[in-house]
Amino acid sequence: MEPKIIEEKIKAHIDCDYIHVHSDDMRHYAATIVSPAFIGLNQLKRHRQIHQALGSVMGQEIHAMSIQAMTPDEYEQTHL
Repeated sequence: MEPKIIEEKIKAHIDCDYIHVHSDDMRHYAATIVSPAFIGLNQLKRHRQIHQALGSVMGQEIHAMSIQAMTPDEYEQTHL
């Protein structure tokens, strides 16, 4: 699955300030997602939101995904 399709699936369910999905083999992905929806949520709850947004493609078209899920403030602090 093309990374842009994954980005669109996530954006359809989560308000994202920034999203980038990368893959070298179209089975293993790395995603950076910045959203105000993550404010007040721990990493497990953030990942659950992303997995829910992707639905059945997780474990099928997407074999594995490394996720960096951050609030806008967290992203800003790491990218100064």
